Amino acid sequence: MSHSFGLVIESLVAVLLLLTIGYCMLLNRRLKRLRADEQSMRAMIAELITATEIAERAIGGLKVTVRECDENLGAQLTAGTALSAKLTKQVAMGEAILTRLTQIALAARPTTAEVSVAEAAEVVAPVQNAAAQNLSSAKALLAAAQAFSERRRATGLAA
Repeated sequence: MSHSFGLVIESLVAVLLLLTIGYCMLLNRRLKRLRADEQSMRAMIAELITATEIAERAIGGLKVTVRECDENLGAQLTAGTALSAKLTKQVAMGEAILTRLTQIALAARPTTAEVSVAEAAEVVAPVQNAAAQNLSSAKALLAAAQAFSERRRATGLAA
């Protein structure tokens, strides 16, 4: 009995040793994959570091570009504001000139008496044209000058 009991124990130890060997082989395969993954991880980390450095340089370049754009836009905005103020002033001056020209035009407009004289002159003009053809050109010129002078005196614009 003791002999069979010893055999059972030794068999049990042999089975446990076989299980341990199998487990060690499985663990060895996993460690090999982990080491292979470690190499790929190192390569990936190196690529990541390179990409990070490139991104940092690009960000630095973008910061410089933004600073230059800000300065350029600031100068253009200042120039635009000055131009806007200048144009506003010129528009106001143009409106003042237009107002003055309107007042001058209204002052130079013929009054109702002058308009009636002008209408009468238009009615009489065909008759005067027929008579003027009979008169010499010097007399026609003298008559026209006198009519012009009389109209200017009526409006008070004659010198």
